[in-house]
Amino acid sequence: MLKKKSIPKVTLTSSSEEETQLCAQRLAGQLVPGDIVLLQGDLGAGKTTFVKGLVKGFKLSSKKVNSPTFVLMNYYKGKLPIYHFDLYRLGNPKELDTLDFDEYFYGQGISLIEWPERLGEHKPKQYYLVEFKHKGEHQRQICISCPLKPQPRSSH
Repeated sequence: MLKKKSIPKVTLTSSSEEETQLCAQRLAGQLVPGDIVLLQGDLGAGKTTFVKGLVKGFKLSSKKVNSPTFVLMNYYKGKLPIYHFDLYRLGNPKELDTLDFDEYFYGQGISLIEWPERLGEHKPKQYYLVEFKHKGEHQRQICISCPLKPQPRSSH
């Protein structure tokens, strides 16, 4: 479905949680250690449902997936570690200064970040962007933008 070097953007319409999760599972097949996925959209747009599909795509159970609104990050252990951030309650990007994001963003796992606009100066240079828009009670438009020129990973 997605090739980093050949398809910079894909837009589709999902009519159910299952379709949203299937889309995410397909994206999971393209991700490699150190990839970062920013998930942008209104409340209830499907971000956490998409994360459930990504987790399934890595052969993990999605039953424990929930939005880490109160704990900032959930960790899903598998062949590749998955770090699921939810920055919704973050008041100021400076609150992130005490966290070592390089360990997560540029390590051996996959980072999934809900509400990435709250990252401020911590926003990574290379990432996948998944945008969600309500198109009806049960329909969502999902737009996935891929990094055009993957950059070498830092060696932290």
